Amino acid sequence: MIYKYCGNSGVQLPLLSLGLWHNFGDVDDFGVARDMILHAFDQGICHFDLANNYGPSPGSAESNFGKVLKSDLSAHRDEMFISSKAGHEMWPGVYGDGSSRKNIIASCDQSLRRCGLDYFDIFYSHRYDGVTPVEETMEALIQLVRQGKALYVGISKYPADKQQRAYDILREAKVPCLLSQYRCSMFDPKAQRENFQVAVDNGSGIICFSPLAQGLLTGKYDNGIPANSRAAKASGFLQQSQVTPERVEAARQLGAIAKERGQSMAQMALAWVLDDQRVTSLIIGTSSVAQMDNNLATLSNLTFSDDERQRINAIISNPQLWF
Repeated sequence: MIYKYCGNSGVQLPLLSLGLWHNFGDVDDFGVARDMILHAFDQGICHFDLANNYGPSPGSAESNFGKVLKSDLSAHRDEMFISSKAGHEMWPGVYGDGSSRKNIIASCDQSLRRCGLDYFDIFYSHRYDGVTPVEETMEALIQLVRQGKALYVGISKYPADKQQRAYDILREAKVPCLLSQYRCSMFDPKAQRENFQVAVDNGSGIICFSPLAQGLLTGKYDNGIPANSRAAKASGFLQQSQVTPERVEAARQLGAIAKERGQSMAQMALAWVLDDQRVTSLIIGTSSVAQMDNNLATLSNLTFSDDERQRINAIISNPQLWF
């Protein structure tokens, strides 16, 4: 594993972190989930990314992670960097959603219980909800650090103006933002243009999620929508309408470049995000140990030639591809 310092801090994170957004809930095979968590740790992935609503059902990813931590990894807690977040809908009622102090504090307490932890290494505000003042949300994160429930704090998906305000409040309280989390892929360059440099200028590390554009950058959809794919499901984060002819054709062209590099399409897509030197770590989601190993093999070929960059940028510069 390769490790990189996180912003202006002494914390190192692996280039690849394991996200438990999908495939670790109570609808999934616990044995497979356990195998993936243990294999990740054995391969040097020491950062595990959670959120209170990960599952399904909401909370079950944290509960399952807590079971594995207790049964297999409790002796290694100090070798692990564990994160969670709050801000999206978690439970019914007016207090189970959003970025209020009440929701942030209650959610962190619940998440700690589900994971069986005394503290999180980092706790995030999962989103700017458009209603709660940034000051209130940041004060809640500061409170978590003061209470010893989190060592560090972070923000996720904040628009640039709210992002800067969050940094200012946290810096003034001497609880600087360790990590800023944003969606980023070849088909989703928005955060690179709008948020990355703001983070760097404020000493925050950057961690990215959805680098494979929900599977569009794996070659899975090159010949139609497979029956067991995310786009085939009635609900989910990738809709059939998003599997456009333009994106499918672009993925085919990118796949040809990946083949020349001796990589899978997915490996090249991961390497492309990591090629931005502002990125600290990249969150991968896996459904099996074999898929995780395929992702880990990315680390053996992270370098792009100028010609490869030009060819790739010529393909992905089309705004019709962007989410």
